[in-house]
Amino acid sequence: MDDLQRDAESLLTKTPLSDGLDRRDFIKVALGSGFAVAAMPVVAQSVIKTDTAGLTAGTVTLDIAGQAVPVYRAQPEGKTNLPVILVISEIFGVHEYIADVARRFAKLGYLALAPDLFVRQGDPQKVASIADLQRDIISKTPDAQVMTDLDAVVAWARANGGNPDKLAITGFCWGGRVTWLYAAHNPSIKAGVAWYGRLVGTATANTPRHPVDIAPSLKVPVLGLYGLKDTGITQESIEAMKAALAKGPNKSTFVVYPNSGHAFHADYRPSYVEADAKDGWGRMLAWLQQNGVA
Repeated sequence: MDDLQRDAESLLTKTPLSDGLDRRDFIKVALGSGFAVAAMPVVAQSVIKTDTAGLTAGTVTLDIAGQAVPVYRAQPEGKTNLPVILVISEIFGVHEYIADVARRFAKLGYLALAPDLFVRQGDPQKVASIADLQRDIISKTPDAQVMTDLDAVVAWARANGGNPDKLAITGFCWGGRVTWLYAAHNPSIKAGVAWYGRLVGTATANTPRHPVDIAPSLKVPVLGLYGLKDTGITQESIEAMKAALAKGPNKSTFVVYPNSGHAFHADYRPSYVEADAKDGWGRMLAWLQQNGVA
């Protein structure tokens, strides 16, 4: 057992519930239901709905150093030794869209885990505006806390039917940035796929480094899926990231879609671009297979 695995597993505190279940395995149903208020209105006609037939799906709660952290889990029913995919949410948290993405992976044979990484700071699904969400929750969520929580999620997967040799991460928007950072943090990750995650930024106490800062030493291959029309993530920042990656031996690569802006995979939002979302999904699956995850 390496030091990273040992440290992660030590974070998982077994606290018995009154019915004898381990708190880490307690099933909840609220996480992953409904859409975040700040993401409204929902474009209902494009929303993808993935059922749970043949799946075990719901919320497990991990006790991480005394903090209950909900994780939406979806996997093929009754199967073990599964490839593991961490699914990292946008700023809106683990709402219906993220849960559905997890179910899509589960239908393909993955143990998909989408943790509530904002649980200590608040519930992003209930915040009315993006500005309030950024100020009151996102800016107050430390990267170090996120990395520690993900370490514990990986440890849980290892102990609950996941194959530790087939571990990957993908994330959207805020989760895309986290994908780059966690790929640098945990060398056990085989591959990452970052959907329009921010690459540069100002260093703060909670966000001391950004993807461009870790790029030269990054060893995990990450596929970046971005939109040319994204006004928040400039092509200059993508070029800066490419230049930083070129300083090391990394095999990460980018695909930039000329007809898409930000959040082009988010099928419940007006930003959704079906053709590019489907192409990106296919590229992601091929990337995971190419790098030994699937």
